Amino acid sequence: MATNKKANTKTKDTKLSCKTYTGNCGGCAYFLAALGAAIYYISTATGFWMGVLGVLKALVWPAFLMFELFKFLGM
Repeated sequence: MATNKKANTKTKDTKLSCKTYTGNCGGCAYFLAALGAAIYYISTATGFWMGVLGVLKALVWPAFLMFELFKFLGM
């Protein structure tokens, strides 16, 4: 009988942990922003290698944004 209670407790714990939801909308927003940045950089590129550089810039644009923001705020 003690074994059944122990099994039921594990089942209840598992059910509670399965209901936990963590929103991952940030990944979707980052993807859309990176896609938009890539399209912008590629459309303004003057050559193939500038387009490649644009794709790389599109992947790291948040670093540029934070750098400029901290520079503006004087941090």
